[in-house]
Amino acid sequence: MATSTAPAQRLLISSPAEAFAAIALAAVCCDGELSAAEARGLRQLLEFRTPFRHRDAAEMAALLDHLLAILRRDGWPALVEQAVPLLTPDQRQTALAVAVQLTLVDEVSCSDERRFLQQLAERLEVAPERLATIEDVIGLLHRDSLAD
Repeated sequence: MATSTAPAQRLLISSPAEAFAAIALAAVCCDGELSAAEARGLRQLLEFRTPFRHRDAAEMAALLDHLLAILRRDGWPALVEQAVPLLTPDQRQTALAVAVQLTLVDEVSCSDERRFLQQLAERLEVAPERLATIEDVIGLLHRDSLAD
């Protein structure tokens, strides 16, 4: 008896909200690890934004599971590649700023994250100077200046 194998169903990002969340997820996973602090930071940064603040826990879990399936199957570059065309220029800048913030959540900076941010900015069509400004501002927000 011959069996036919159906082609694997392609998982797609279908909305700007999913695209925004995809870039945030890529930021926390770009170094190959997802720490508890990064997962918590991802959830917190999304939950106060429209339209995520109106989703319940099950809806957020389903969204992140969908994006994680794409990430696991295709890697973060493919996740970003799908996301970018769905975002406006303003949404792209905000997504980049959120990505910068998320790479700093675990207070460990690595070359993989730096390379990711540079590649993300390029793909989002954000100038290197603008990325530098975003990194400076987010860095100031993360600096524990009272501990100095």
